[in-house]
Amino acid sequence: MQTIDFSPFYRSTVGFDRLFNRLDTLGAQETKSYPPYNIERTGDDTYRISIAVAGFSNGDIAVETKENSLVVKGAKPAETNDGKREFLHRGIAERAFELRFQLADYVEVHGATLENGLLHLELKRELPESKKPRTIQINGGTQQTIEDQSVN
Repeated sequence: MQTIDFSPFYRSTVGFDRLFNRLDTLGAQETKSYPPYNIERTGDDTYRISIAVAGFSNGDIAVETKENSLVVKGAKPAETNDGKREFLHRGIAERAFELRFQLADYVEVHGATLENGLLHLELKRELPESKKPRTIQINGGTQQTIEDQSVN
């Protein structure tokens, strides 16, 4: 895999270091296929990530957000052989996993539900008032004249 050195750009740009760091991490990320997941747009500024987590319960999954990243971790507790379970075929993978998602600016997780073996994460993009477009009213059209009140 080819890597690109962005260090020459660091000395000639100001404020773009986050952009170059993201480009560096995008190239280093490996594609993960377990567990499978969907990302869907449910509205203008709302999204849903659905992750197939068959065999995991609420206590086995942790969802964390920090800055612009979302991390979903899942791990089953160690199995004890008290029940002497014997599998003829074991197709449900209950191995530990960790999924990482880069979130855009102002995207926040608003809820998580686990139903029918699917973990649904609800995301919403909320711009702060200072970043929303606003209309500026233009005043004008009336002229005031000032008369000389001095006595001759």
